[in-house]
Order: sequence, then structure tokens, then C-alpha cells
Amino acid sequence: MSTIESLLNTAELPDSPTPRLDAELLLAAALGKPRSYLRTWPERELDADQLGLFRSHLQRRRQGEPVAYILGHQGFWSLDLEVAPHTLIPRPDTELLVESALALLPATPLAALDLGTGTGAIALALASERPGWQVTGVDRVEDAVALAERNRQRLQLDNVRFLHSHWFSALAGQRYGLILSNPPYIRADDRHLNQGDVRFEPSSALVAGADGLDDIRAIIQAAPQYLLAGGWLLLEHGFDQAEAVRELLATAGFSEAHSRRDLGGHERISLGRFDHE
Repeated sequence: MSTIESLLNTAELPDSPTPRLDAELLLAAALGKPRSYLRTWPERELDADQLGLFRSHLQRRRQGEPVAYILGHQGFWSLDLEVAPHTLIPRPDTELLVESALALLPATPLAALDLGTGTGAIALALASERPGWQVTGVDRVEDAVALAERNRQRLQLDNVRFLHSHWFSALAGQRYGLILSNPPYIRADDRHLNQGDVRFEPSSALVAGADGLDDIRAIIQAAPQYLLAGGWLLLEHGFDQAEAVRELLATAGFSEAHSRRDLGGHERISLGRFDHE
């Protein structure tokens, strides 16, 4: 019998760090139900179409494909976002950027910029929490811009816009009180690029030169031209890059440069304020 309980107990995902969660998400999607349904109706039997879809999903996951790409969506902050293989999958660590920005700046009107927006996760989270802010998200990948715009429309957030731009290339003359980015920051020779979900994610959104800091350097160098006096720059980076990023911020003239830790205790973001002379 192909009951919910029996399928969950026999689903084998040996290479997944979260096999039970993955199986539940894939099975709930095949049924078109929330995960809570699985616990409420464990004896429910799947029909042939549902069983075929679940087995197909399970096989894709066994081959390493991320659950978010299989299902086409991923939760971030309080939002459910469409995702696709040409964008990074939004991760809980990146919510620290959103938390820090909201704690740092008041709800009064502000222009904010999200560089390398991908799915639009950071920009949309900020826009949802700060209706008085005008948020811009940019990405060099046109398909990512289109995806972020679909997410914006579905969430009905009118205080955010998405543009095609390689970092600041399409933003001449614009100034912001807040600039954020989760840029590529992985070293080109990092062994983790051949492991887990990142094997399926676009390398252009992950890798940034020999030391992983090429894009962060470029953003820090250019950001003062696009910040209002006293504006903040917030950057996500690797767990072992905080000291280097703080030094880059200080060298570029940013004051109050410091780092903040994620839930795992790693220094995950660094930030600084730029005061124009």
C-alpha cells in the first residue's frame, strides 16, 4: 500500500542532510497539501498520478537537485518566493541582512538598494516591512530580474522595483540611504562548490575570484558614489571573511565598520556608514 506513512518511512535520501524534511516537502507537494496534512492523515493512500509525481521528485532529489528547484518555491523572511535555477536559493542566513537593516534605520521614508537581487528576496522583505521605503533591486541576469518582478507582482508590493544592472551600471546619478548585497563570495577553488545544493546553483552568483572578495571589493569601492551622507552599506560574506571586509570598508572611508553574527555564531555580515566630506 502506498500510504503517506509508508512512503515517508521508506523514502531513501542518503545524501541529504535533512532526509525526512525533504521527503515531507516533496510528498506534500505531490498531494497539493500542506505538511501538516501528512501528520493528520498518515493512512491516506496516493493515487497513481500522485505516486508517480512523488517518485519523480524523490529521484531528482537523490541526484542532488535542491528541493527548492524541484518545487519551484522557497520561503524567506515571511514570504514565499518563486525560485529558478538561474538564481540562488534564498537562505535563512541572509535574513540577517534584513534584520540588521530594519534595526539600523527607522521606518521613515528612505531609498534602499539591493545589489544582485536574484529572486528579489532581500528587496521584497524590506519592502514588506517598510511601506514608506522605496526599494530598488538590480541584477545582471535578465531572467532573474523577470523572476523578481513576478514575485513582486504576486506579493502586491508597490514600493519596490527591479532593474537590469551589473551592480551600479544602470544607476548613474542615484543616491540611497541604504545599500545591501549578498554578492558572490566563494573562492574559485573552494571544495564546497562540488558538494550539496550549490552544484546546481549558478556559479556566477557564487564565485568571486581567487579569494572570494572580488565583487565585495568592487561594491565597496563604488558604493560611496551612490550613498547619501550617512548612508549605510551592508554586505553578506563568508564565515571567515569578516576581518578582511571590515578592513576594506575602513580603507574606503566607511566609519563604524563592524560585523554581526548569524544564528550559528559566525560573522556573516559586515557594515559601515559613509559620511561625505
